[in-house]
Amino acid sequence: MLNETIMAEARSFMKSRVILTAAELDFFTFLDKKPATAKEIAKRGGLNVRATTRVLDCLVALGLLEKNSDLYHNTEMGAYFSAHHPETVLPVIIHFNHLWTSWSELTDIVKKGTDKESSAGPKFSDTELKAFVGAMHVIAQNLSREIADVYDLKPYKRLLDVGGASGTYTIAFLKKNPRMKAIIFELEDVVPLARERLKAEGLLKRTELIAGDFYQDELPKGCDLALLSAIIHQNSEKDNLRLYQRVFRALEPGGTALIRDHVMDESRIHPPAGTLFAINMLLQTRDGDTYTFQEIKKTLEKAGFVDIQLIRTGEKMDCLVEARKPS
Repeated sequence: MLNETIMAEARSFMKSRVILTAAELDFFTFLDKKPATAKEIAKRGGLNVRATTRVLDCLVALGLLEKNSDLYHNTEMGAYFSAHHPETVLPVIIHFNHLWTSWSELTDIVKKGTDKESSAGPKFSDTELKAFVGAMHVIAQNLSREIADVYDLKPYKRLLDVGGASGTYTIAFLKKNPRMKAIIFELEDVVPLARERLKAEGLLKRTELIAGDFYQDELPKGCDLALLSAIIHQNSEKDNLRLYQRVFRALEPGGTALIRDHVMDESRIHPPAGTLFAINMLLQTRDGDTYTFQEIKKTLEKAGFVDIQLIRTGEKMDCLVEARKPS
C-alpha cells in the first residue's frame, strides 16, 4: 500500500499536465456554451482528433467533464476552468502553465544555480504578465477580505499598496474602511488592469494610480499605511532592505508597514507550503526566497523600523508582519 501511495505522488504530474493542456486550449470555455464532440472541439482549434479525444476522456475520468454518447460537457467542477464562470480559476491555470516550463528546469538549477546576471523579481512576457495579474486576483479575492477583517484598519486614512497588481487588497481594505483612500503603485502595463477593476467596484474616485517600478523609483509620500502583499519573497535580503528604506521614506511619521507573505519558522520547514514556494522563487527569480520572522525583522530594523511584530501566522501565505516608522 505504501508503495502505491508513493508512486501516486510521483506521477501526479500527469494529471496536472492534462488539466493544464485542456485549460491552455480553452476546452472548458468552449464546452461552457454547449456540449460538443471531440471532432468539433478539434476542428475549432485545428487540433489532432485522436489526441483531443484522449485528453477529453481523461478529463471525464478526472471528474471535470461528463460524456454522453459522443458529446462532452463540463461538470460543476470543470465549469470553474471556463472563462465565463463568475469565479473562474482559468487565469491561475494559465499562470501554472508558465510555471510548468520553469519547474522542468529544477534539476539543472540544483546542479548549476540561478542566473545571477538577471534582474530582480519574476520574469514575464506581456501575455504572461496579464495572466499573472489575473491569477493573483483569483488567488487573493477571498484572502484579501479575510485579512481586511482581521487587521484593524480603523486608525488609517491613506493606504499605499506597493506593487498592488489589479487592486485586490486595495479593494478589500477600502470596503472595510469607508474613510480610507489609497494609492496603488504599479508598473505602467499593470495600471490599466487596476483602473478597470477599481472602476467596476466603484472605488476609482478613492484611489490614485501611480505608475512606477519599486526596484528603481521612490514611492509616493503622504500615506500612513504601506502594504507589501506577496512582494518580499521575490527579492533578496538586499533588495528587501532597499525596498523597506523606500517604504520608510514614503510613510508619514508614526506610519505602519504591513507585510503579507509566507513567514517560515526557524527550521525553515513550516509551513510546508512555504518550502514549495521557496523552490518556486528559486526557479522564477534571481534571489527570491521565503524568510523567517527573524530575517524579516533584522532587515526592517536596518531600514529604521521599530515595534516589529509577527501578528498573524498561517499556512497559505497569510502571515502578517507589522512594523512602525517612529513618530
